[in-house]
Amino acid sequence: MTDPLVQKIQSHPGYRELRRRRNSLGITLTLLMLLVYYGYIALIAFDKAFLSRPIGAGVITLGVPVGMAVIVFTIVVTAVYVRRANREFDALNESILKDVSK
Repeated sequence: MTDPLVQKIQSHPGYRELRRRRNSLGITLTLLMLLVYYGYIALIAFDKAFLSRPIGAGVITLGVPVGMAVIVFTIVVTAVYVRRANREFDALNESILKDVSK
């Protein structure tokens, strides 16, 4: 069974635009995150000498800040998606629901 309201929403041009924008952003951010994460893993696997270089005279190696940067990048990617979803996608969603419920 299909709900007529669901059919109206799915056939709305704004819904298709919302899906296109949301999927485009999701794919872009996912690819960026995969590149950063697997890039870090590749560095660990193939260039241990680079990451094991000490920073200054201390015991901390270059791998620690690079690993922290991967974590911070994850938080930034999440914040970018949430901000865009709250500003753009929610407004499109409300517009679609308003049009369909008339």
